[in-house]
Amino acid sequence: MAYSEEKLLEEKVFKDPVHRYVHVRDRVIWDLIGTKEFQRLRRIKQLGTTFLTFHGAEHSRFNHSLGVYEIVRRIADDVFEGRPGWSHDERLLSLCAALLHDLGHGPFSHSFEKVFQLDHEYFTQAIILGDTEVNAVLSRVGDDFPKNVAEVIAKTYQNKLVISLISSQIDADRMDYLQRDAYFTGVSYGHFDMERILRVMRPREDQVVIKKSGMHAVEDYIMSRYQMYWQVYFHPVTRSAEVILTKILHRAKALHEQYYSFKSHPVHFYSMFEEEVTLEDYLKLDESVILYYFQMWQEEDDLILSDLCRRFMNRNLFKYAEFDPAKEYKKLAELSILFDKAGMDPEYYLVVDSSSDLPYDFYRPGEEEERLPIHLLMKSGEIRELSRESEIVDAISGKRRTDHKLYYPIDFICDDSSAKEIKRKIRKLLDIDESKVH
Repeated sequence: MAYSEEKLLEEKVFKDPVHRYVHVRDRVIWDLIGTKEFQRLRRIKQLGTTFLTFHGAEHSRFNHSLGVYEIVRRIADDVFEGRPGWSHDERLLSLCAALLHDLGHGPFSHSFEKVFQLDHEYFTQAIILGDTEVNAVLSRVGDDFPKNVAEVIAKTYQNKLVISLISSQIDADRMDYLQRDAYFTGVSYGHFDMERILRVMRPREDQVVIKKSGMHAVEDYIMSRYQMYWQVYFHPVTRSAEVILTKILHRAKALHEQYYSFKSHPVHFYSMFEEEVTLEDYLKLDESVILYYFQMWQEEDDLILSDLCRRFMNRNLFKYAEFDPAKEYKKLAELSILFDKAGMDPEYYLVVDSSSDLPYDFYRPGEEEERLPIHLLMKSGEIRELSRESEIVDAISGKRRTDHKLYYPIDFICDDSSAKEIKRKIRKLLDIDESKVH
């Protein structure tokens, strides 16, 4: 029997809080889960610094990846199998791409990527195509199979239907993380009727379409996504932790460039600092490694690095104020000068952070980024774009919401043991109650 068709003697199951069970019968999938590159995802949190806001948010990319795989397995085996427009030959490719789609995420994911200008999708493809255990498993399926999996993740694979299963505006990735993140954060926003959506999905040449009868379930899904972004993903306390995390990494990089002598040398970061990151170096990094350095750097002689690390490790986060960059840029410039005079480097202690989300959009010719819209399958067989049928979705289509916050260390600002007059001016500009001064 060909490796691609080989089944386990007995089905393996993972108990899952979101899907009840994750089912594995394919030998290829079981072997991929056992690779060291996939097991590394146990040490990468799905929600980065969100655990400092919602204490239950300790779940990993490993959890999520299994969940995305399970959703795609159900679509392929229970919904699409035997229907026109779906080829059974694409089943294993879809399952592997779903399982491996987040393989290249680094520690604290997006914050880490921003500082070192890395791309997790690039590293996902590099792991799939490189000298790895994952590549060895995929290559046993066929010489071109690793390349095909990488192309699905890069969104360049010839069959757009397969791509849309894990990367579209209604895909298995989003359907899993919304429910999983809602479960572990304890909020109710991320719940929607996934069972209904799966039942009304249909394969078409270039994407999944939804039967018109399932439109209300899709509306609920889109509103769930909207609420999760603003109530969980863009929570201002989580963003404060991200700001500090980002500044720690920036500071460590700046000190390295200044030939600072670390007590705890950041050997795992050297290739990042030098912008010569190898796959081998990248795979050695996970959140346990990062937190080790943060723990040790609390004792560094550099006051900024040690202070920021203490803040992160002990959850002494920055406070925030609403900020309108278009109207308050002069105030920001004045604050920056005052912070500098008070001995607080504004580069690290006065930070504007912006969050922006577009809950749903459809492709408009000439725009830079093509967004594949959600299409409804009408009773007549006609295909209609979702916002043309749904007043709820039409109301939010193409509407980008942006939020700006100004972050600062209130404990420093309210400590009048030094630079008393300057700090008083800072408090006045930030509208901080004088009763907090000590």
